[in-house]
Amino acid sequence: MNRTLRLWRGCCGIGLWALLATPAWANWQDAVPGAQIIGRGEFSVFGFDVYNARLWSASRPLTDGQPFALELIYQRNISRDDLVQASVDEIKRLAGNTISPAQLAAWQVQMRQSFIDVQAGTRITGVYLPGQGARFFVGQQLQHEINDPRFARAFFDIWLDPRTRNPELREQLLGASR
Repeated sequence: MNRTLRLWRGCCGIGLWALLATPAWANWQDAVPGAQIIGRGEFSVFGFDVYNARLWSASRPLTDGQPFALELIYQRNISRDDLVQASVDEIKRLAGNTISPAQLAAWQVQMRQSFIDVQAGTRITGVYLPGQGARFFVGQQLQHEINDPRFARAFFDIWLDPRTRNPELREQLLGASR
């Protein structure tokens, strides 16, 4: 009986610790209250589907200073290294000389912690938090948080900057074309 009571107390203690250790943003929807899909689109390369994208926000149209989430649902296997390198290349292309090589290298390290090797069906959601940075979720689990507003803007500009490589996808995400 005494052993059973100790085991029960231990289990409850572990459960309480896990509950207390769970951050307030246990899923991405907590960071974007009232989020609704404002746009969606597909990204393909040479006719091969790469991912489906959905932009979530509480405000429509998307407004500066509001948090939003960009959800990517991958349609094929892609390594984390390839995801990181593609992101670095696009940030570099869009930002030009405004970001130093050292800063870009630091962001590359952060992105390696934020992304995983993906397979068809893997869902990665990036949450933009104005003035704070970004959080990345794999499924509904927080993968990594980057507390750098400049990184967050540069990263999400890959899809939302008017100079994006895929202006049609940008328009679809922003709800401009239906």
